[in-house]
Amino acid sequence: MPLNDLDKTVASLNERYRHHSATSVLAHALRDPDAGDLALVSSFGAESVVLLHMVSVARRDTPVIFLDTELLFAETLVYQQEVSERLGLSDVRVIRADQAALDRTDPDRTLHQRDTDACCDLRKTVPLQKALAPFDGWITGRKRFHGNGREALEFFEVEPGTGRIKVNPLAHWRREDVQTYMEENRLPRHPLVAKGYPSIGCMPCTSPVKEGEDIRAGRWRGEDKSECGIHFVDGKLVRTGVNA
Repeated sequence: MPLNDLDKTVASLNERYRHHSATSVLAHALRDPDAGDLALVSSFGAESVVLLHMVSVARRDTPVIFLDTELLFAETLVYQQEVSERLGLSDVRVIRADQAALDRTDPDRTLHQRDTDACCDLRKTVPLQKALAPFDGWITGRKRFHGNGREALEFFEVEPGTGRIKVNPLAHWRREDVQTYMEENRLPRHPLVAKGYPSIGCMPCTSPVKEGEDIRAGRWRGEDKSECGIHFVDGKLVRTGVNA
């Protein structure tokens, strides 16, 4: 879709669903022709089960893309399988980096120690772009309270440079809303949350968070980096956030 038309479509969608709840935005987006064919991208992390549950209620055959970087915590892999089965998700797609690219770029599996940006690009950004190629847009769990430029996040937005849209049903939620939804629906928590991991990524680049720290302080601790590149154009990172 031409960029100008996509901008108009996104503006129309935001106006149409401006006063809707998160569950309503998601349910309508999955059926609205203007939103097109959508996939949910999920890390099966600390807060992921909320959107996964909403999708299972609205349309459980929605494609769910899970990026297995092969550097994830064992707890995340087990949690992904358990949640998928419990919610009856029927189209979970486990995506990994191309093996030839891994062998060429990271033959000894230590790239994360030398260049975390390159590692994220290899294991996350590039595989995700390939996985999303057949879709018109994707559903994210991003929220305004996470900060890092998300303070004005809308339900629908244009993804720069791709011709796709992003749907952010939880954009206006507070941290308390996430916890309340989990409790009311008796959803299983990621086991690492109880061990001090409020934001969970790859094992080598995620550490526990101390009381009073930002919830993403444990991601790439000590580096000028707070995002993996998935939400930026061509994997290029904007240097803002808790570790800057």
